[in-house]
Amino acid sequence: MTNRLSRRGLAGLAALPAALFVGSAQAQSTTESAFDRVTRTKVLRVAAFPGALPYFTKDISTGQWAGACVEMANDLAKVFDAKVEFVESGYGPAVLDLQTNKIDLAFALNPTPARALSITFTKPMMIHPFGAILKPGMEAKTWADINKPDVRIVVDRGSAHDVAAHRFAPKAQIIVVDKPDEAVLTMLSGRADVNILAAMLALSTLGKNPALGHFVLLGSPLFALPSCIGLRREADTRLKEVVDAWLDMARGTGQVREWLIAGIEMTGAKRADIPADLSF
Repeated sequence: MTNRLSRRGLAGLAALPAALFVGSAQAQSTTESAFDRVTRTKVLRVAAFPGALPYFTKDISTGQWAGACVEMANDLAKVFDAKVEFVESGYGPAVLDLQTNKIDLAFALNPTPARALSITFTKPMMIHPFGAILKPGMEAKTWADINKPDVRIVVDRGSAHDVAAHRFAPKAQIIVVDKPDEAVLTMLSGRADVNILAAMLALSTLGKNPALGHFVLLGSPLFALPSCIGLRREADTRLKEVVDAWLDMARGTGQVREWLIAGIEMTGAKRADIPADLSF
């Protein structure tokens, strides 16, 4: 009887519509990798951050994006014979956009441990040193020079600037504001002497607001963090491998530096404003 039941069961299965098996196979298939999707569609989806020069800026009238990372994305897309689709995002939202497969890449992200819990990163796009915008007439070369009770330092809340100020200049008067724009206003109003910023952001800020003062890289110690490209974490690592190879080539030939300098110049800053000891 057991054998008869087995034969009947097999016959019943053979009579089922083939579509049921196709649907089941599709349900069990894995999600298409970013590499396969880019090579299939010939579209590279990249996070773009409004008002984030030298990396990104958007022309409101035309909707066109420009900036250092826009040039990088367009050059990278050539490797895949693809076009770039810029998806408006932000430094925080970009992590979720990668996780939910809205984008393939996010440029100019610091690989913090919190972010690394959710996404993966390429090799450094650049090593990004930190320094300070000093008010007119003020001079400083090291963190010790601003680590004094009579120095007023402004930083944006929860940022790496905030961390650096509290770690290397705890004796100073540290003013914490909610947004980078508020830090600029605090400096312009004379309520702060120093604004701690990563070098690229500082040069861009000065390009738009030259009355703030001047920028210096602070040493002893030199505080620097890598800036990388973020990708969705997945078993297929081919996209990351291609981007890493592209980065090695672009950095080795000095092209990344040229893209970054061109982005800085878009803010109104000049090459002469870039500290001689600032490398990309």
